[in-house]
Amino acid sequence: MFWVKVAFTSALCAILFTANGFVTADQGDCELPSGLREEIAQYQPVVDSIFQHIVSGEYAGKTWQSLLEFTDRFGPRLTGTKQLEDAIDYAVQEMIAEGLDNVHTEEAVVSHWQRGREWAELVDPFKKNLPMLGLGKSVGTPPEGITGEVIAVESFEEFKQLTIDQVMGKIVVFAPAWTGYGPTGRYRYESASVAARKGAIAVLLRSMTPFSIGTPHTGILRYDPDVHRIPAAAITVEDAMLLLRKFRRGEKLIIHLKMEAINLEPTISRNTIGELEGHTFKNTSVVVVSGHMDSWDVGTGASDDAGGVLISWKAISFLKAMGLRARRTIRAIYWTAEEQYLEGASIYERYHAEDEKQEFNVFFESDSGTYEAVGLDFSGNLAAQCIFAEVAKLMTGFDEFTYTEGIVGSDIGNWVGRGFPGVSLRDKNEKYFWYHHTEGDTIELEDPVALDKITALWAATAYVIADLSIDIPKNVVHYSYESREN
Repeated sequence: MFWVKVAFTSALCAILFTANGFVTADQGDCELPSGLREEIAQYQPVVDSIFQHIVSGEYAGKTWQSLLEFTDRFGPRLTGTKQLEDAIDYAVQEMIAEGLDNVHTEEAVVSHWQRGREWAELVDPFKKNLPMLGLGKSVGTPPEGITGEVIAVESFEEFKQLTIDQVMGKIVVFAPAWTGYGPTGRYRYESASVAARKGAIAVLLRSMTPFSIGTPHTGILRYDPDVHRIPAAAITVEDAMLLLRKFRRGEKLIIHLKMEAINLEPTISRNTIGELEGHTFKNTSVVVVSGHMDSWDVGTGASDDAGGVLISWKAISFLKAMGLRARRTIRAIYWTAEEQYLEGASIYERYHAEDEKQEFNVFFESDSGTYEAVGLDFSGNLAAQCIFAEVAKLMTGFDEFTYTEGIVGSDIGNWVGRGFPGVSLRDKNEKYFWYHHTEGDTIELEDPVALDKITALWAATAYVIADLSIDIPKNVVHYSYESREN
C-alpha cells in the first residue's frame, strides 16, 4: 500500500452511524428524497440473501481459496515483473470463465525498479549482520559497495542541528519513533534527499512498523529532483535503535552496505477490468469496486493487496452467479503499480477524464488489509452521507458494525478529492503494519470466515448502491490532468 489517502473534510458534519441497534448520531440534518428511506429498506431481503449465500451457503470459503491459489501461484508481484503480468493474464482468463462482462485490460506505462542482491553489515566496533530491504526506487551502490562511518539520529529536527561537515561522507541512520503510518512514513519518503543535501553517502531507516521481531519493511521513497540520489534501505527496529544508542554513547560505528538496485526504463503494465453490466445503465453512473494487483517483492502480497483484489472480483462474480444484476454497472478494477506512486490509477484517470462525471457514480477500494470487518468508511457530501447511512443499516451479521464519514483512498483518492463518493473497508487491522511490506505478508494472515463476511459486505453494499433509483450525489471539480503530478 502506497497509502496516499485523501481526507474529505466536510464543513457540514462528520456522521457516525452504527447499524443494527448500536449507537446512532443525530440524523436531524438528513432529509432524504420522499420514499427513498422506504426504498432502501426494501433491499433487506436481498442483502440477507447475499450474506447467506457467501457466508454460509455455496460460496462460503471460496474467496479464501481463490486468494490462496492466487498468492501461491504467482507469489510477489512487483511492478515490471513477469509474475505481475502473469497474474493479470490469469485474472482475465478466470473472469471470462466466470462469465463477467467486458473483461479487458488497459495499458499503463509504469516504473520499473529491480532490487537485486543486497546486504548490510556493521563492521566496527563489532561485526553484525543487519537485515535490510532496499527502498523502492532507490539507486544502488557501486559494485564494491559503500563503507562509511555512521551518524544516527531520531528525527529530522535532530538532523537539522548537524552541519554539512559533520554529515559529509557519512551513512545516516534515521530511527524515528513510530507515531502512525502517516506521520512516520514521511521519513521513508524524505530521508534520502534530506541526508543527501548535507553530503551523506547513504541512508538506513528504521522500518515503518510499531512492532518487530527483526523484520525489515520495504516501501517507496521519493527523491527530490535537485538532489543527488543516494542509496536508501530499511533496517529492523532493533538494529536501528541499537545503532542510535551506540552513536549517542559516542562510539564510532562503521557499516558496509551493498545494493544492486537499479531503475530501468519504464515498462508497460495493465489495469485489469471486469464488470457485472447494469441492466439499465451500462456505461454511465458506474459503481467501481477495486484493489491493487501489484505488491512488493517480499512475501506474497496477500493483505497488500491481493485480498482487496479478490473481494472485489468475487463480489461481482458471486452476484452474477446469484442472478443479481443491478440497474447500474458494477465495475471491478485491479489497479497496477499502486506501490509506485499510484501510477496505474493515475493513467486510468487520464484515459477516462473526458466523461468521468457521467461515467462514474461511487468508488470502492480495499487497501488496508482484509481482516475482520467492523464497518465501512465513506467520504462524500452530506446528502451522500445520509443515503449511505441508510444503506449501511442493511448490513447484518456483525458484532459491531459502524459507518463513518472518514478517510478513504489510495488509488481512488484523487476521485474522492474531487467530490466523488468513496467507500473503503474498515477492519480490525491493528497488526496490519506488523507485516506490511515484509516477507510476512502471506496467506497465513487471512481468515476464511472474515473474508466471506467482507466479500458479502462488498457485494451487498455495491449492489444496493448500483440498483437504487437515484445516483449518489457528488460534487465534481474538474482540473487539468496535464498540470497534475503523480
